Parts: sequence; C-alpha cells; structure tokens
Amino acid sequence: MKSQKVTNVGSAVHGKWYGDACGTAFALELVGERWSLLIIRELMLGPRRFSDLRASLPGISAKVLTERLASLEDAAVLVKRKLPPPASSQVYELTEWGYRAEPAIQELGRWAAMSSGHDPLLPLSPVSLMLSLRTMFDPAKAEGWNATIGFDLAGETFVARLEDGSLPIERGDPQSAQAIFRAPAAPVIAGMFYAGAPVDELERDAGLAIEGDRATALRFADIFELPEKLT
Repeated sequence: MKSQKVTNVGSAVHGKWYGDACGTAFALELVGERWSLLIIRELMLGPRRFSDLRASLPGISAKVLTERLASLEDAAVLVKRKLPPPASSQVYELTEWGYRAEPAIQELGRWAAMSSGHDPLLPLSPVSLMLSLRTMFDPAKAEGWNATIGFDLAGETFVARLEDGSLPIERGDPQSAQAIFRAPAAPVIAGMFYAGAPVDELERDAGLAIEGDRATALRFADIFELPEKLT
C-alpha cells in the first residue's frame, strides 16, 4: 500500500513545476516550498506536536505550517496520529520514506557550510543542532573512543552515544550520561563546538553548564568541525 501511495503521489505531483524527469526536480516539487524541508528536519528525531513545531520554527505562521503539514502528508512524507492516553495528543511523524531524507539534509547542510556566507551563530533549534552534530563530527578524531553525552537545550533533552565511529543521537533522559551540556538555547553550544567561543565566557555570560566528567565533555566538543570554506 505504501508503494502504491507514493506512486499515486508521483503521478499527481511530478512535473508540476519543472516538467523534468530528474529525481532532483521531483524532490524539489515534494519539499521545495518554503519551510517544508525544515519541518522534515524538526521531525527527524521523532514525532512532534503542532505547537512543538511552531516553537522550533518561530518564523512560520500557523496557517503556513498547517498548509505545509498537509502537503507533506499528501506526499506520504509524514503522517499524523494520536498518542495513546494519558497524552492523547495529535502528533506528526515522518514515514519510513520521510526519515530517508536525513542524508540529503546532511549533505545539503555540509555543502552550504562551505560558503563564507554561512553563520553558525544565527538562531538554531535543538533538533537542528543535534542533526548538525551527526553531520559534522569527525570519525578520525573519535576513532577508538566511546562516550555517552547528554544535552539539555531549552528543556529538550537528548543523548548522544559515540561508538565505533558512529554517533546516533536520540531524545531521552541524559542523567546517566558521562557528561551533560546544559544551555538555554542551541546557539550557545554551536558557538562552543563550531566557533571556538571560550568555554569560561559561555559559562559566565551565556548560561552554559557542563555536568559530570568535564574532560570527556571538552574532548567530545573537539571532534566536530565545519568544512573548509570554498567561497
């Protein structure tokens, strides 16, 4: 049934903008409208409520978010469902096919970061930061090292498990992690990891707190690097 739905979507959508058989053209027809790809990004670590998505994308209006969610659902990129009691909330969640967009999002982000116009200190959602860590970590620097690192960013919590050169990150309670980064907003961590902002200044002025094994936390922060600028 899933394959048939996607096929039907393709028949209705493919060619609507470009009249081009290229898969890249079809991808843009599916997710090329403003905000669509960022909505997919925000769902990449699991289902979110409408209010969660609006909070993570403060520039989007309720009307546009509703429209984009509907179009992405029609395209079989996401589904909406109701959580069981006691939550009973409606959430939006990527389909299996929707989750397959992560490598494309990562490579697009890596490519864009090669531009001198990229500013890593602009506003950043917690999920966006977590995906950037999965994109920008250097396996060579992490070779032979395992670590569990927690994050608490504006009340959203995540656990990163560095092991065997991979870095899965998921939502979860970070209390059992070897070290925990806490910050009131994701750009505080981005400034430390990517822009070389002094840790003591961030702790004094920006609300950064490092709990647990500080040496492990600082070593972890050092395994991330933005790509070389090409423009």
